[in-house]
Amino acid sequence: MTSHEIKIHFQQYASVEELNEPDKALCLESVKALQNSHSPYSKFKVGAAMRLQSGRIIYASNQENVAYPSGLCAERVALFYWGANHPGDPIESMAVTAHSDEFKIIKPVTSCGACLQVLAEYERKQGRAIKMLLYCQGGPVWAATGIESFLPFLFFEDRLTQPNQTPAIRHLNLVGEGGNKNL
Repeated sequence: MTSHEIKIHFQQYASVEELNEPDKALCLESVKALQNSHSPYSKFKVGAAMRLQSGRIIYASNQENVAYPSGLCAERVALFYWGANHPGDPIESMAVTAHSDEFKIIKPVTSCGACLQVLAEYERKQGRAIKMLLYCQGGPVWAATGIESFLPFLFFEDRLTQPNQTPAIRHLNLVGEGGNKNL
C-alpha cells in the first residue's frame, strides 16, 4: 500500500478591503449579481461576477426551479453564458458571494462539485487557470488560482477527446472489443 497526501493552497483575506482593486471590484460586482437570483425555494441567493481578459464582466446568479434538478448554480450560469457568447475572450477571474435572509453567512460559500468540474473543463478549454474569489460579505475572502485547489481529483479522461475518431471507434477504445471492462 502507498499512502498519499493532498494539500490545497488558497489565500484568506480578512475582508474585501485587503484585496487589490480589480479583485475587490469584482467581489463587489458579485453582490450586484445577487439581485437576479431566482431562489424562492431555498431562499439562498448566490451571485457570480466573471471578469474576461477584455475587461468585460459577466453577471450570473443561481436559478432555481420547483423541480430541483432543473435549477443551476450561479457559477454554471456564468460559464455556460461565456461558452455560448464569448469563448474567444478568456476568463481571468470569478467572484462568488451568497446571501440569505434566513441566516447569517459567516464564511465564504464554496462552489459545488458540479460547478468546480465545469470550471475545470473551461480552464482546460481556454488553456489557462481561473482565479476564484469566494467572498463572504462582511467577512473573509478566499482566493485561489486554478480549480484543482478546490477540487483536487478533477475528472478528465483524455481518451474521450481523441481527435479524428468516430463515436464507434472511441467507444471501442474505451470498452475494448470484448465489451465493458469495468471502466
